[in-house]
Parts: sequence; C-alpha cells; structure tokens
Amino acid sequence: MSHHPHSQSGAAGKVAAVTLGFWIIKILATTLGETGGDWLTMTLGLGYGAGSLLLLGIFAATLVAQLRVERFHRWLYWSVILSTSTAGTAMSDFMDRTLGLGYLRGALVLVTLLALVLAAWRLVEGSLSVAQIRTRRAEVFYWAAILVSNTLGTALGDFLADASGLGFAASASLTGAVIAATALAYRFTRIDRVLLFWVAFVTTRPFGATFGDLLTKPVSHGGLELGTGGASLVLAVLLVAMLLVQGGRERRLSVPNARTRRGRADGTDPAGSRR
Repeated sequence: MSHHPHSQSGAAGKVAAVTLGFWIIKILATTLGETGGDWLTMTLGLGYGAGSLLLLGIFAATLVAQLRVERFHRWLYWSVILSTSTAGTAMSDFMDRTLGLGYLRGALVLVTLLALVLAAWRLVEGSLSVAQIRTRRAEVFYWAAILVSNTLGTALGDFLADASGLGFAASASLTGAVIAATALAYRFTRIDRVLLFWVAFVTTRPFGATFGDLLTKPVSHGGLELGTGGASLVLAVLLVAMLLVQGGRERRLSVPNARTRRGRADGTDPAGSRR
C-alpha cells in the first residue's frame, strides 16, 4: 500500500513519503523496537518502569531534534520511529505486567487513547492525512499518534501471541493477512485512504511484535531462540541496509528530475523538444 509522495511545503517535507519501501522499513523498525525493548528491560534487567522512562527520554530527544529541522532527514526520521517503537514495547509491558492490566485491557486502554489522539488531531487540524502535515502542531499530533499506535501494537501482538493461544507463527500470519487485506482494499476499493493508512500503521506493529517474539523466544515456546540481543543485531543490520538502499534509490531519481527542471528553465527540456 503506498501513497503519492508528500508535498514539500512546510512540515510536509519532514515526514517520509508512504511507499512500499516505507512499509518494509517500518516493519523492520517496529520489529527491532520489540526485540530491542525486550533486550533492555528483560535481558539487561533494567525493568519495565525504568526502561520506559529511559526510552521515553530517548524518544523525547529524537523528537525535539526532528521538530527543529526544516526538512526531511531520513536517519533522524527513522530514529524517531525506532524510538517510539522501543519505548512502546517497554510501556506496553509496564502496563500489562507491572500494573497488572493484562494484554487485553491494556490494548483497550491504548485503543481508547489512540482514538482520542486522532479525534483531537482531526478536530484541531481538520484532517488526519499524513500528506497534509504543514504545521509543527500537526507534526506533534502525528508523532503522538505514532507513539500510541506502536505501544498499542505491542499489546495486541502480545495478546495474540500469548493470551489468545495462537502462538507466534500463527499470530504473525494473522496480522500479515490483515496487512495484505488492507493493501488490497487500498488498491481495489474506495475506502478512505487515511483510514486505511492508520489501520496499516497500527497492524504492522503487532506483526513486528509477533515476528520479533518468533525470532527471540525459545524453541519450546514456538520461537527460533535467537535471543533478544542476536535478533536485534540482525534486524539493525537489515534496517540500516534498507535505509541505504532507499537513500540510493531516491538520489538516482532526483538526478533526472533536477536535469528536467534545469532543462525547462533554460528552454532545452529534451521531453519538450520532442513534442
């Protein structure tokens, strides 16, 4: 599922265009957020409460940097996405396990919170479209919705994988099927594009959460037993590789576009000369 590239006016040029590459990188980032969050809070023994505070601090630092820049920076943007995913993992586990809400009740609380964020965004800005983010206030709503949706995705993923009895592989297959159905709806129906975007955005998080659990959990629990550290390292390498590929592709596309603009400016546009 993809959208046309964003307009570059105002803050719109500071968020990633929603393409197939966006979704691939997003799934990698959210899966790394799952394994990285578990590595910090469980493997290193920091705990859910302290881990949540530390990761929220990292999220705040990356967000401030993102809000201060004037244009899109690929590595900074995806650092914020990764920080929301990692913090979301720790916060969801804190709600579900330390506070004792459980996966289902935790997910319901987060669904309600996400609905409130989106409703406030719609009321204040008049649109939820990520292609129409032109103010810093809209960008703050955007990141708030992403933080809550990534936290929600962890709770949903844990509920599907643990409490529902489906297991990791079946849960990943189920969420993958929902993502595929959303992509088909985007391609073949007239369902509201903004709604489909947020359905896909929320759903890719539990897909990443269940896939992350599949990589890290013991074989006896249906996992591949790579461990949180090993799985995080593998995912980090894949994420960096995808960002480098994406950056190279965008640079290649920008060269002909720049030449075309120069040609039009001096009257030597090759395309125009063939008309």
